[in-house]
Amino acid sequence: MSDIKLIVALNNPGREYEDTRHNAGKWVVDALLKTYHANLKAEKKFFGEVGEITINGHRVRILCPTTFMNLSGKAVEPMLNFYNIKPEEMLVIHDEMALEPGTCRLKFAGGHAGHNGLKDIHRFAGEKYWRLRIGIGHPGDKAKVTGHVLGRPTATERTLNEQAVEKAVKGIEDIFKIGLEKTMTTFNQK
Repeated sequence: MSDIKLIVALNNPGREYEDTRHNAGKWVVDALLKTYHANLKAEKKFFGEVGEITINGHRVRILCPTTFMNLSGKAVEPMLNFYNIKPEEMLVIHDEMALEPGTCRLKFAGGHAGHNGLKDIHRFAGEKYWRLRIGIGHPGDKAKVTGHVLGRPTATERTLNEQAVEKAVKGIEDIFKIGLEKTMTTFNQK
């Protein structure tokens, strides 16, 4: 039903980044882990925290890189190689400035749109993998982008983000119930 064998949450490590917009991928994985009563453990050879959960009878590995965002590929590459996972069997969850807060979209393949985490993954995996994009909005000025992604959401955005995280977890569950293509069609309409 689903070809996803690995879920990757793009984020920056450390408490100072925990609540920043750039860590939207980690917010989703934290909610997913809570739903499935699972934890991650540090794994040096994968440059990240790893774990696994079973969704609808499908075992899926989880990776939260402990590298900084622009070195996300350093964590993803050994994980794919060690477990013989193809890029198209990977779902990367990340923040997306092209989407407003509260919005999330599922897509397959495409460019990195300047996202440093995706750019580093593209370096070795190419662009043909699944992405779950969590909207954080754009600050309106290119000069404000870094401060925006590394900043904390407003109270209103936080409420919208919580709704997006809830929708994202449901979407991930649907992937393992009805498949990627059907989920993408229904998920992206809401």
